Amino acid sequence: MNLSSVSPQRWMLWIALSGIGMLVFGLYLQHVVGLNPCPMCIVQRYALIGVAVLALIGWRLRGKGLVVSSLLLTLTAGFGAFTAARQSWLQWYPPEVVNCGRDFYGMVENFPLNRAIPMIFKGSGDCSKIDWVFLGGSLANWSFAAFVVFALMGLTIAVQVWRQR
Repeated sequence: MNLSSVSPQRWMLWIALSGIGMLVFGLYLQHVVGLNPCPMCIVQRYALIGVAVLALIGWRLRGKGLVVSSLLLTLTAGFGAFTAARQSWLQWYPPEVVNCGRDFYGMVENFPLNRAIPMIFKGSGDCSKIDWVFLGGSLANWSFAAFVVFALMGLTIAVQVWRQR
């Protein structure tokens, strides 16, 4: 199969499905394996949701709409890559004092519900701690790689569609 023969819409669908798969895997690690996401992990999840939503929107668009969607996807993926790179840096060079937020139960017990709910979405756990490794890379390392691939694919799609106009 020739990669250039695949339509830009099909590439956007693959990006969306990959992003959704990554989100499902993150939820599996959190709820089944028991890994607590740190605040940077939560930010990366939001970026991944943005990438998946923009890719799903782009999957149904053509022309200028697809260009705009893929450029927004590139920016969102770039933000996710920046956050993952920062977390990777913290994992490689951990600070002497760790301060990444409170745990879930501590927030609910010590704060009123209207203050605890927003804190829940900030995550808990240590951003510099490496809980999961695959082929020598931490979750943040793999997240960075995925975001870079998504950003490059989004930019490539935008250029390809723009040239076809």
